[in-house]
Amino acid sequence: MNISIQITHWDEAKSQVMPIRHEIFIKEQKVPEELEWDEFDQDALHAIVKKDHEVIGTARLIIDNTIARIGRMAIKKELRGQGIGQEMLEALVTKSLELDVSLIKLHAQVHAVSFYAKLGFVAHGEIFSEAGIDHVNMQKVLQ
Repeated sequence: MNISIQITHWDEAKSQVMPIRHEIFIKEQKVPEELEWDEFDQDALHAIVKKDHEVIGTARLIIDNTIARIGRMAIKKELRGQGIGQEMLEALVTKSLELDVSLIKLHAQVHAVSFYAKLGFVAHGEIFSEAGIDHVNMQKVLQ
């Protein structure tokens, strides 16, 4: 599949990623709108995945010194399971390495734990609820 991935700041990403996050998190997964938009968006880097000029996926990368946190990872429903999420995650790991990050953390929805595990993330701790959805902490140590 011919896709492009751009990682950019909120000012440039906002108009492109808000519609897909609204579609997937607020409509599909029933995340309350007031929980979806938070203070982290402004300072995070945002991945924009496009296929034929259409935004089909997004995620955000919050950098705090040498620790990064990936979140809000979403792919359009009809395009899941085709390797797009993996390409986006690999792009975020590469960007983290460029920024001298040594540890990436994320909150994985329980159904997605095996997806992240295939890419080197390790689950730890108890399952917890976030926005009414079961999650588990995962992390990956970078070299």
